[in-house]
Amino acid sequence: MKLEDYINPEYLDNFQNKYLNNSPFPHIVFDDFISPEIINKVEAEFPDLSQKDDVINFNDKTSYKFASKGFKDLSPEGVKLISFLNSDIFLEYLQELTGIKETLISDPYLVGGGYHEIKSGGFLKTHVDYTKHSKIGIDRRINLLLYLNKNWIKDWGGSLHLYDKNDLTDSKISIEPIFNRCVIFTTTSFTYHGHPDVIKCPDNVSRKSLAL
Repeated sequence: MKLEDYINPEYLDNFQNKYLNNSPFPHIVFDDFISPEIINKVEAEFPDLSQKDDVINFNDKTSYKFASKGFKDLSPEGVKLISFLNSDIFLEYLQELTGIKETLISDPYLVGGGYHEIKSGGFLKTHVDYTKHSKIGIDRRINLLLYLNKNWIKDWGGSLHLYDKNDLTDSKISIEPIFNRCVIFTTTSFTYHGHPDVIKCPDNVSRKSLAL
């Protein structure tokens, strides 16, 4: 297994300087990131999380969304892709991209990760993610989001907003959740992000993503 078996070869170059220098905090956006043959299978198998019995249902003033729990609700192709993204091969790629010196470790529990789905009326208020893993107590260093939304229309909302820690009223970056777009960013106590406005997609559409 090689990186180019899964990710677009144009992203095998060194993007560390771009990643580190992007504002408002280190991040990068890669379009057409995963091999089309792989990502299309993952999208086709994506389940309706609202119909699953034991998923995480966020429904409060900070968020309205669904998330899978661990590996049990992932489809076969989803398991294959996430296993690759959790592998030493991809972790070494992230190590080079982000410039992080400490050895990166993947999360076998997928805490905060896996499949995420937001239906019409859903939202995710501006926030920072946890910085300590709830099960194994190590530092969380990187977020990776991979969007699975074919034919997403901008007017539906759902764009990921990145904020400067000194101004949470106006985002510095807005990233549409279009199909096979990957967003990677550093996780700290001040990397504020979210999509706070209510999504207005049709009832038969949802905002789907894979998170690690």
